[in-house]
Amino acid sequence: MKNKSYYYIALLTFVCVTFLSSCYSTNAHRVLKLAHSLDPTHPVHKAMAYMAERVKYYSKGKMEIEIYPSGQLGSEQQCVELLQIGSLAITKVSAAVMESFTKNYQVLGLPYIFRSKQHCFNVLDGTIGKELLNSTVKFNIQGLCFYDAGSRSFYTINKLIYTPDDLKGLKIRVLKSQTAMDLVRAMGGSPTPISWGELYTALQSGVVDGAENNPPSFYTSHHYEVCKYYSLDEHTMIPDVLIINTVIWNGLSDEEKDWLQKAANDSVIEERKLWAESEKESLKKVQEAGVTVIHPEKAPFAEKVQPMLNSFKKKPKLWKLITAIKNVKD
Repeated sequence: MKNKSYYYIALLTFVCVTFLSSCYSTNAHRVLKLAHSLDPTHPVHKAMAYMAERVKYYSKGKMEIEIYPSGQLGSEQQCVELLQIGSLAITKVSAAVMESFTKNYQVLGLPYIFRSKQHCFNVLDGTIGKELLNSTVKFNIQGLCFYDAGSRSFYTINKLIYTPDDLKGLKIRVLKSQTAMDLVRAMGGSPTPISWGELYTALQSGVVDGAENNPPSFYTSHHYEVCKYYSLDEHTMIPDVLIINTVIWNGLSDEEKDWLQKAANDSVIEERKLWAESEKESLKKVQEAGVTVIHPEKAPFAEKVQPMLNSFKKKPKLWKLITAIKNVKD
């Protein structure tokens, strides 16, 4: 713990001293700093790079976004913390991580809450999505847009998952999210929160028996080198969220906000196209590398977690949100 604390303090000092500010202006030229933990080949990174191009286009060069990928400024959680204190302007975070700021985000991580990809998009692009993006302002976080992060499915080292019963006795890495842990536990597995950067080693050493994620992340992380079984039960469609420091956002002029928001909206369209292409290519690549990919029947998985969804009836506000999502048309 001491070493980790020392590392984080050193990282924070480096960011503050070296980069001076997450947002600065010189001669009517504003620069916003964006950092994240994804590889530059990842479709979400490519979408953010596209957003930077669009910002430059809309502003005619008056606004610029500098991107630091691959965890250069820290892990996903550390980037959120840096953003909150103003040492970073923008970052990408999983909606599951946002649960720690507002309970409403829990709903996006519920299993089989979305009937289809289009249903998910309609929810995120509509009133519900906008309300969620604005729900963390008091925590110094303003949401800009949602990115498609595909469907999460189970992959394991040496066992195919045909039904939830096949998860019994298996230690499954999950996001640091109560909803994610409850989901795996409901299906009979043993949820084990581990940071993304440490997961490859944890799989390789047998600390966990498997994990759950989308195809592009399974491929770009090289987890397919260790896990040779991928069961596409597609239990959740947890999106990514692009967020900006609230103080920095409020410090932008209306024109600057318009440039940035339009660029973010453009990047959503681009990201969805890139994601679909990457998902198809990733599944092809992992199968070529010897991974067995199956499409198990989803009904037994959905049935297993139904009590988990029903438990939200005891939470009127969240149940109202769940109902509203179900009422959105595909």
